[in-house]
Amino acid sequence: MLDIVLQAGRDEVVGFLDNNAEIHGRRVDGVPVLGGIDALPRLAAEHGADGVIVAIGDNGVRRGLAREVDAGGLPLVSAVHPSATLARSVTLGRNVVVAAGAVVCAHCQIGDSVILNTGCIIDYQTMIGEGSHICPGVRIAGRVKVESGVFVGLGATIVPRVTLGCEAIIGAGSVVIEDVPPLTTVVGVPARAVKSAAASEDLAAMLLPARV
Repeated sequence: MLDIVLQAGRDEVVGFLDNNAEIHGRRVDGVPVLGGIDALPRLAAEHGADGVIVAIGDNGVRRGLAREVDAGGLPLVSAVHPSATLARSVTLGRNVVVAAGAVVCAHCQIGDSVILNTGCIIDYQTMIGEGSHICPGVRIAGRVKVESGVFVGLGATIVPRVTLGCEAIIGAGSVVIEDVPPLTTVVGVPARAVKSAAASEDLAAMLLPARV
């Protein structure tokens, strides 16, 4: 995340926040760890920070912290590597990371707190829901719907017009040729379910309103 922000050259990074008190005061690639997340409003004011990005890989934690920051009134910003290619008609949410070599084609919608990792391809009119992580080398064809909190593993391929249900996990190298239900893990070529969704009442309790 730090490298992407520095490579883009538009923003200055004033510091990291981390709840691990043992690393407070240390530096990561020259950038100080200023304190814990609870101190964000005070530290932002002290250091003149006018934007926040959540640099956490776990989909649920990243999404939850981003919502806390948003509720606290601090702006969420995105980081786009200069080697990434985004069509002019792409809609990009907040707290989005677009890594080196990623390609996002025409009329795609990328929700808040999404990670589009190194070298992934998102083809036309695809929607990526809030808090999803698209891993390096993934190829997602046109008119795919990726719902909130989906994890698409390294090098997976998604054929056109399928839906990946919320919180689904797509195994590395898988080829998805049909819809994947919510809370389901699929692997293989073609991808097949190896872990079923939770009971319907549990599913309703787990889901949060999604922003796209």
